[in-house]
Amino acid sequence: MSFHLPESFSKPFLKVFHIMEAVLLVAITLATLFAMVEEFMHVFSERRVQLTDILLMFIYLEVLAMVQQFVMNGKIPVRYPIYIAMMAIARYITLGMKELDAVLIVWLSLAAFTLAAATLLIRVGHHYWPYVDLRTKQPDE
Repeated sequence: MSFHLPESFSKPFLKVFHIMEAVLLVAITLATLFAMVEEFMHVFSERRVQLTDILLMFIYLEVLAMVQQFVMNGKIPVRYPIYIAMMAIARYITLGMKELDAVLIVWLSLAAFTLAAATLLIRVGHHYWPYVDLRTKQPDE
């Protein structure tokens, strides 16, 4: 048994939902750009660039790439958050290398390796078994 909401309700609801989605995407973009500017100001005030600064800028770049993918395609590939997680782990290890216990570094490295392997499996799986858009019967990009 299939249940559908009346069109008189679903159309305005979806319109409001799309407006909220657009507002949140703009807010995420502006917040990310603001954080990037703050990071650049920090680098210029310190007059040196550290690896942790570069990794943080890559995280911001990946967030912007996720927003771009969502705006262009209406969806976010699962590998983008995985890239962000790998960058965050690398930054965490780099930032606290002197204070971290060796066992914790091994676990964090294993976590990063697992995320990298997951990304590889996703990419290989997508190559050999691409998603098919059931509406158009074409492979999804």
